[in-house]
Amino acid sequence: MTLDIVLHISGILFLVGISGAQYQPNWKSIDSRPLPQWYDEAKLGIFIHWGVWSVPAYGISESVFFWLWLKQGKPELVEFMKKNYPPTFTYQDFAAKFTAEFYDPDHWVKIFKASGAR
Repeated sequence: MTLDIVLHISGILFLVGISGAQYQPNWKSIDSRPLPQWYDEAKLGIFIHWGVWSVPAYGISESVFFWLWLKQGKPELVEFMKKNYPPTFTYQDFAAKFTAEFYDPDHWVKIFKASGAR
């Protein structure tokens, strides 16, 4: 067992021990726990992770595209790439096509405000 895992397990056991709460492994039990006092006042951030995998914009919406296409050979992604890009096309080749032409920061601000982000 790695030190990282031991520390995580120790932390969880400590928190369970000091809370005195007993929860069962089901949603009803877990959802019955009270929210921490600070939660309603918390400022949670929004993280945007946008990159060249947005260029093909096919099948999935995150950076895992590269792994599913090239490393794992997911059939529908391999077929999509064969149909739309030359055989010598690489992941790095997407960078030249990443123009952000539809980037609209004002629209993003509206979405973030509507979400309650502060």
